[in-house]
Amino acid sequence: MFFTCEKNILQEAINIVQKATSSKTTYPILEGILIKAVDNKVYLTATDLDIGIETFIDANVIRTGSIVLNSKLFGEFIRMLPNDTVSIELLENNFVKITCQKSEFTILGNNPDEFPKLPAINENSLYEIPQDILRLMIKQTIFAIAQDETRPILTGVLFEVKDNMLSFVALDGYRLSLKRIEIENSNNISAVIPGKTLNEISKIIEPSEEKVKITFTPNHILFNLGNTKVISRLLDGEFVNYRQIIPQEHKLKVKANKELLLDSIERASLLAREGKTNLIKFNIGDNRIVITSDSQYGKVQEEVPVELEGNNLKIAFNSKYFLDVLRIIDSEEIYLEFTTNISPCVIKKVDSDDYIYLVLPVRLIEN
Repeated sequence: MFFTCEKNILQEAINIVQKATSSKTTYPILEGILIKAVDNKVYLTATDLDIGIETFIDANVIRTGSIVLNSKLFGEFIRMLPNDTVSIELLENNFVKITCQKSEFTILGNNPDEFPKLPAINENSLYEIPQDILRLMIKQTIFAIAQDETRPILTGVLFEVKDNMLSFVALDGYRLSLKRIEIENSNNISAVIPGKTLNEISKIIEPSEEKVKITFTPNHILFNLGNTKVISRLLDGEFVNYRQIIPQEHKLKVKANKELLLDSIERASLLAREGKTNLIKFNIGDNRIVITSDSQYGKVQEEVPVELEGNNLKIAFNSKYFLDVLRIIDSEEIYLEFTTNISPCVIKKVDSDDYIYLVLPVRLIEN
């Protein structure tokens, strides 16, 4: 194997596939990147057996071949090279020589035959989503996945297509986040994608209207981004029936300016965090929400003007769960829908029904 390419192009490809390398593994080969030079293209592949990423770059391939190099060492050395042409040559006994200008680095590689093959997926059943839309759907749901492994299915996001509507759903037992868009595909599907996979995808995709092609098998999902492919296992098990959780009726509807509410809760949450409870209280009435929070350090009170339909209400929340949604919801004005002080609050956009967030209140002793 012997090829030359531009340093910055190679570095970008390494950065992409490194997201799938495993740092905590008993298989040293999984700490590596498989490099394969063929037909004036260099393919880079990494996997931790749950997620695999393959990307390719154009290069001047003088001699075809392949090798596995330690991801961290290889990546660090390439990053530190000057912005110029890099030459990479496979020597005897799996040693690889990397040269750029007056720099030369020799590194011992591993046998490429030992590198695990990514699952072969026939890309015939496709869902196509613009990259910027997919990025937004991930951003508006992934923060609500469960962080502990007691219910593994909740550490992922539900990908559901039904009646030409694509829904992303995440929930952790305290809140639920649902983002949906219309899609020109009548093939219904329900699958749960690991949160880790979507997190890495969101770092790779560009804020552009170019399409991502998505293919499913019973156990895997493939994201095709042109030069880059990401393959991931799907999570096993049945996702929660989220439709049963979302209240269909309410007794109090509040219309609020998102930024005003966000700023007020952020200030109130400063004391809530110090009190280790994150607890904030809402007193809703007279076309305003009075937000209070206290700890041993003091007390804070905020007042936000709103439009009300319905009965007055006192209710309390974990401020983190409110702040998470207010920071990502893309609407100037929002609706808050309440039923009782122990029922979930539903948050929606005023100008669209493409996003729903549900958060459980904190029961207060006085209640």
